[in-house]
Formats: sequence, C-alpha cells, structure tokens
Amino acid sequence: MFFTSPSVERLVEAFRRLPGVGKRSAERLALHLLGAPEEEALTLSEAIRDARARIKSCSICCNLTDIDPCSICSDERRDHSLLCVVERPSGAMALEKGGAYRGLYHVLHGVLNPLEGIGPSELKMDRLFNRLRTGQIREVIVATNATAEGEATALYLAREIGKLAITVTRIAHGVPMGGGLEFADDATLSHALQGRTKL
Repeated sequence: MFFTSPSVERLVEAFRRLPGVGKRSAERLALHLLGAPEEEALTLSEAIRDARARIKSCSICCNLTDIDPCSICSDERRDHSLLCVVERPSGAMALEKGGAYRGLYHVLHGVLNPLEGIGPSELKMDRLFNRLRTGQIREVIVATNATAEGEATALYLAREIGKLAITVTRIAHGVPMGGGLEFADDATLSHALQGRTKL
C-alpha cells in the first residue's frame, strides 16, 4: 500500500471489509473522507454509531428494526396468515420495494451450510417454527436465493414445515422482465421452465 500513515491504512482496511469493496474502492473512499470537510466525515461516523446503537432484531420476524415489534409485524392491514422466509434483511427490503407482497416476513440471517458449520440451530429457525406452531400461518413462501445453499435451505424448510400441515411454496426464479433468453445462464433458464405458470 502506498500510504505511510498507519491511520490511513487502518481506514482503508476498514472499508475493504465491506462487501463488494475492493482495494481501489477502499482507497478512494478513504481519500474522499480525508479530503472532505470534517463535518461530513463526522456525520458519517455519527450515522454509523447511531444505527448500531438503535437498530436491533425484531423479536417476532428477526428483521432489523428500531422498534419492537417492527412496523411490518405490528401492521394489522397485512395478511398475518402469509409468511415469506428470506435469507437476509436485504431480501425483505427487495420484496417491500416491489410493493406486491402484503404478508409477513421471517429473516433467517443466513442459509444452511454444513461445510461452514451453519445448521438449523445457527439460523433463526427456532423462532420460525415457534411462529408456525401458533396456527395463524396458512402458507409459507420460501424466498431463499437460487444457490446450492439456498436450495438446500428451501428443501429443509419444505420438509420440516410440511410436517406441520402448512402449505409451503417457493418463489419462481427466472428470466428478468426485459431480459432476453440468450443472456440468461443455464440455471436461470432451468428455474424459469420449472416455475412456469398457465396463461
């Protein structure tokens, strides 16, 4: 690294730990903050500190929130018999942006991955099954990602939830709107065919 200051190197390394931030991006971010007015840099620092202090896990759905229960779990206008299971808070955020889903969520905070020692007890599955045993949920939509771990998690959930006589569905994975078939990979096309619906 071309910096001679340990403080600058530490700042660059802190940015490099963020997902999707490589060495060059980390250096640009560090240089921007160091060249910005002190007030701007401190505003970022205070926003991070404030979020870390205020944001917690919802005691019902395990999503990130600053109130407990979160605004989605406490919203009586939502369908409380429909539950969508997602891997991370970002999954719930993406579905909320779409505006079509009006049920509740459950955030696992990961997926099953035995090679890394992540089993059902390391995820938020105990809370999920406790919710399901109340009898209020009639359908669970499994919205894990289309990865090997996401598929394994979906199959595990389908098997275990099926024992509770609750309908389990899986989101369809397919070709995005406006996307051509020639640009889709084999796995995407396979899921698109499997998830086809009648016109």
